[in-house]
Formats: sequence, structure tokens, C-alpha cells
Amino acid sequence: MHWDDLRIFLAVARDGSISGAAKRLNIQHSTVSRRIRLLETQLGTRLIERKKSGYELTPAGDELRMAAGKMELEVLEVEGALGGQEDRVAGELRVSAINNMASSVLMPIFAGFSEAYPDIRLHVQVSNKYVSLAERHADIAIRLTNTPLDTLVGTRLTNVASAVYGERRYLEGLRASGARPLWIGVECCAFHQSWTHTACPDHRHSFFVDDTLLTLAALKQGLGLAYLPCFMGDSAEELARFRQPDPIHDLGLWLLYHPDLRRTKRVSVFREHMVARIHDQRALFEGRLPQPSGPASLGP
Repeated sequence: MHWDDLRIFLAVARDGSISGAAKRLNIQHSTVSRRIRLLETQLGTRLIERKKSGYELTPAGDELRMAAGKMELEVLEVEGALGGQEDRVAGELRVSAINNMASSVLMPIFAGFSEAYPDIRLHVQVSNKYVSLAERHADIAIRLTNTPLDTLVGTRLTNVASAVYGERRYLEGLRASGARPLWIGVECCAFHQSWTHTACPDHRHSFFVDDTLLTLAALKQGLGLAYLPCFMGDSAEELARFRQPDPIHDLGLWLLYHPDLRRTKRVSVFREHMVARIHDQRALFEGRLPQPSGPASLGP
């Protein structure tokens, strides 16, 4: 058995599909299928079975998954020990970031890193859900949380403030009429749902969204009020604050990775790059940019 075959097998076992493993590893679907068949032939047993819900491991496959996972940890430890001694920084680096950041404020930072370290093949993956770093779904996760997992190594990059926003003309109309504001219903992250529930306890919503990028688009259409991170709301010219940031809504922006990668050079240079670039924009993340005067005074 070759480690590269086991690496492909682990990707299939974790994703539950050939296509998902191929996408994660950036190789052809046919290559993944062929390597799995070759591994099964070498071992003389079936490792995965096709089901209606996807691929499932056989008992032999589950046993190999556990053994291959232990081997992977050994490889990571060696990679970390030796990688920290290399002068030339190269290799694959997979970073998982939440969608609203990856597609906006973080993209110039990622681009700057790629230019500074052209030998590192940077893969940016978008996910707003839990990503298992222990199972190598990604090497690094950038997440908004105040309770990062104790099993991970992390760097708190900054605080991210949130405020209540509305479209400028909509807010001007509220100020002129004194009408009761409408709130956009959110069905995305738990903290936005909780904050909206507190601000609008009667749940009188006629429009719902399940992603903060959709919240931003709905706000621009004048559909009501909603919470947004200040790095999004303050960057949108069409919007103004209805209510100022409250520190109780602050969330930590964390860069997280597995302890076995702490000595890997490409992880450490990425961490240093992110710390420096985020520090340059702390005022934006923390909601401290100067705000124009206007209908923001409507809210308490």
C-alpha cells in the first residue's frame, strides 16, 4: 500500500462520495475511482459500497479508516517537524472561511498572501458550518466564535462588532413617518437569530433569508432592518446604522488549526500574514470607522 492511495481513501471515507473527495484533493473523479479499486484489489476485500445515500464503508473499510487516520497523524507530525526547518515555503494549504468574509474583506488578504508565497498552493474553501480539522477537511479554519474548541490551536485575530442596519431611504422614511420598523427574518447563524428574536419578539416577518450575504442584499432593497457585521454594513454605501454596535454582540475572529500543524512552516507564515493584515483593518472589523450623520439616530 502507498500512502497516497490511503490519503485518497481517507478523503472518500470522510466525504462519503467520490466526487467530494476528488474536489477536495483537486484530482479527477476517474483517478479517485481507479485508486480505490486498486487498493481493494491489493487488500483483497471491498472497502466501500455504493448506497442510495452515497458511499458507505464496509467493516474492512472502517477498520482501514481508523488505521489510515493514525498514519495520517504520524505524517503530520513528521511534516511539522521537518517543515519548520525548511527555508523554502511550499506545498498545499487549505483554508476554510465563512462566505461573507471570504468573498469580501478577506479576499485581498488571501491574494496578498498568494503573491508573497507563490510556491504555496492556496485553496480557499467556503463553509459556514463546522469543519473537522482533525479529519483534514481543511488545514486552517477562520471562524467567528467566542468558544473555540479546546482541541485546536488558535489565534484571536480581532473582535467583530455587529450593528442594526437599514437602507438609507428606508430609514429616512421611518424618521419622517414615525412608523414601526419592519425586521427581516433571518434563518442563518444562531447568534443572528437570537439577536433578531430579542429585537423583534413578535416575529412579524414577511421576508426571510438564510445567509448574511442575502441579508445584505435584502437590506439594500429597503425590506427592513437586520443585524450585520460592521465590516459588511459599513462597507455598503446604501446602508446606514439604525442602532449602534453593542459590545454584548461582539464575536471573536479566530484562526484555528490542528496542534499537529503548529510547526508547519506554511501554516505559521499564513498565520503571521493574517495577524498583520487583520491588524491593519481592526477599525473596520470592530465597528470603529467614522459614521456619517443621518437616520442612525433613530434607534436607541
